[in-house]
Amino acid sequence: MGKIRVKTFGDEAEELEEKKKLEKKREEKKARQKAQTKEIVEEAPQEDIKPEEEVKVEEPKKEKVKIKVKKDQKAPRSQKYGDLNNQVDKTKTYTLSEALDLLVKLQRGKFDETVEIHVNTLTPGISGNVTLPHGTGKKTRVAIATDAVISEIEKGTINFDILVAEPSQMSKLAKVARILGPKGLMPSPKNGTIAPKPEEVAKKYEGGLISFKTEAKNPLLHLTVGKISFGKEKLTENIEEMLKAVKKANIVNVTLKSTMSPGIKLKV
Repeated sequence: MGKIRVKTFGDEAEELEEKKKLEKKREEKKARQKAQTKEIVEEAPQEDIKPEEEVKVEEPKKEKVKIKVKKDQKAPRSQKYGDLNNQVDKTKTYTLSEALDLLVKLQRGKFDETVEIHVNTLTPGISGNVTLPHGTGKKTRVAIATDAVISEIEKGTINFDILVAEPSQMSKLAKVARILGPKGLMPSPKNGTIAPKPEEVAKKYEGGLISFKTEAKNPLLHLTVGKISFGKEKLTENIEEMLKAVKKANIVNVTLKSTMSPGIKLKV
């Protein structure tokens, strides 16, 4: 026969006590874990636990419409200019005498307008000098390159129409070439503005000597030949002398105009 275990009252009480202790330990362990979890949540940054944000729907912004104007786009002409323009036959090439008679009728300014000729040449790079019999009606401001003049140019001050220099000044003028070059004011042997005696050259320019040169990239000359007040005879002599200096072989066509008039095509 097997062994028979006999349980006494004292053993049962001891076992019950042991169960209570184990149960108490489990509850304490759960309490500790709960406390740790709560502590972690409380210490977490507020930005990590965000309440549900309200979604805002913004209305689309109205785009501003920008009107682009091309650089070469011309401003609209006035009605008065249109009326004058209609007096010029665009299909006709006028003699110099006819053109000058018409030019007087096209005046609309209250001042003595400047007379100009615009010459299309066969090639760019055409240049030269000429002294008009009656001048241009405008006093030419001539400066001789000195340290003081160069200093003023560096500051952006240009108080001359022509700059003359002796060869020794050219190395100093190199630092302002970027200012003078685009304006066509840089002294050059081609137009005679570099000379051992710049004072003599300056007197010639002040006396009416004119230098001309086509645009840098276009075969086009813009030349001043006098004022409306000169009258037909003087303007004729000035224009003929100017065209002679440019040379007929270099000319494609010529347009005559004043400051505010339409252009008139000339026979060459």
